[in-house]
Amino acid sequence: MIQSLNPATGKLLRSFDPLTPEALNAKLALAASAARTYPNESLDQRIFWMRRLAALLDADLEELAATMTAEMGKTLASARAEVAKCASVCRYYAEHAARILTPEPIATEHAEAYVRYDPLGVILAVMPWNFPLWQVFRFAAPALMAGNVGLLKHASNVPQCALAIEALIRRAGFPRGTFQTLLIESRQVEGLLSDDRVAAVTVTGSEAAGRAIAAQAGWLIKKTVLELGGSDPFIVLPSADLDAAISNAIKARCINNGQSCIAAKRFLVHETIYPEFEKRFVAGMAALRIGDPTLDTTDIGPLATAQIVDELLEQVTRARESGGRVLTGGSRAVNVEGGKYGNYFQPTVIAGIMRNAPICQEEIFGPVALLFRIGSLSEAIALANDTPFGLAASAWTTDDAEQHRLAAELQCGAVFFNTPVASDPRLPFGGVKRSGYGRELSTAGMREFLNAKTVVVAGPLRETQPSLFDPPTSQPHSDKPSEFQQIADQLRKFEPRKASIPASESLTPEPRNKEIDKPTDRDPDDDPPPARGSILGLR
Repeated sequence: MIQSLNPATGKLLRSFDPLTPEALNAKLALAASAARTYPNESLDQRIFWMRRLAALLDADLEELAATMTAEMGKTLASARAEVAKCASVCRYYAEHAARILTPEPIATEHAEAYVRYDPLGVILAVMPWNFPLWQVFRFAAPALMAGNVGLLKHASNVPQCALAIEALIRRAGFPRGTFQTLLIESRQVEGLLSDDRVAAVTVTGSEAAGRAIAAQAGWLIKKTVLELGGSDPFIVLPSADLDAAISNAIKARCINNGQSCIAAKRFLVHETIYPEFEKRFVAGMAALRIGDPTLDTTDIGPLATAQIVDELLEQVTRARESGGRVLTGGSRAVNVEGGKYGNYFQPTVIAGIMRNAPICQEEIFGPVALLFRIGSLSEAIALANDTPFGLAASAWTTDDAEQHRLAAELQCGAVFFNTPVASDPRLPFGGVKRSGYGRELSTAGMREFLNAKTVVVAGPLRETQPSLFDPPTSQPHSDKPSEFQQIADQLRKFEPRKASIPASESLTPEPRNKEIDKPTDRDPDDDPPPARGSILGLR
């Protein structure tokens, strides 16, 4: 049974029966049929449908936002912003698809050579609950514009959001079967992925889910894109605008009730500004208003499930055991409307934790911040990289040298300076290490599920170029050196320099020493190698 529960009240909203094997097979057959015909639709037609989809998102913004808030507890204000962002990614790909999909000519000796980008077919998307619409649309918009077909296995706690997405795409005019929501349980994904009609899979979610699906896809040799967990650092150095850094640190930790892979989780603050940062950051976190997510006055709504609350309590307990001091929060929030039944958790700040503590190697998915004091830029980089994850980082400094070093040395998929990390349709999004691989959004995201196909058309060959070791053919006189001469001049730069011969010495070769011609017992391998850099000794 797939259930939709309101996390603010614990009440059941709706329940659904998972698809039977027969019903799932019928949807697969429909998707496979669409994958054969949909790529034949003109790009202009797809652009029209995509722009219409953006308009429908704008028109249904309030209804869609209310559905998200009811199913997973995000504040209504953030839900509205999420719907608007989905419309923006649809418009981005409607505007830029022609550029991204245009074949790229390559200069070769042939009459014509180019790379074209063809859709792979049916793409399975396994998506999470924390951004029920945005996570799906940042896959669906580029996939549909490219001519691929989508199958959505959404998180089991947001089935109404999943069905709403399919309805929107159908209302926009996309042909039947080009995008379908599959109300199935997690155990059904294995059989779905093994079906030959599924060409590739994209996963956004936990490290465990990514490992399981990627392992199976690897065995089946199917393309995968993984966007998994994160433990993003928020680095504050002495040159930072402290007011801006503190206010944005609070927002960056508590975005989406703290349930975001790119939310700042570890705060690394230079010791010269640490006392002031800690005092004001803790005060700001403690002042956040917890309550009914449908009210515009609420800053923090409930967490999506009761299990997440239990996991946070366990992580806070282990942090205390590792020397951590809870400066604010640290427990369930009960003095709020609906708090007795809802999944509310206090915004929490923990300082003084041992840097090798297990919690420092985990993702914290809720409004819990870990605070660290650092003494130098090198220490900040080492601590920021001391995690199995590598999604993104936010660094606050106005020093150019510090920015260049952080950009080069931080092990992550994105670095944002003097602004919180955010996904943007114009920029590639993804991570390294256990945060996954592959990219979403921008040109890179669209091409993840396209076949970069090389096409060569043979024709009259270009004039053959002379060998480096052939003498140049006679050419009409020109002051400009021939191509052969230019290359030879470059090679001479690597020739070993010879000692100049005094003018008094004869240039006539010495008589040959007959002893040299006598055979010897010396091993030829004992001969010295050619001079490094000479033509015969190039390496």
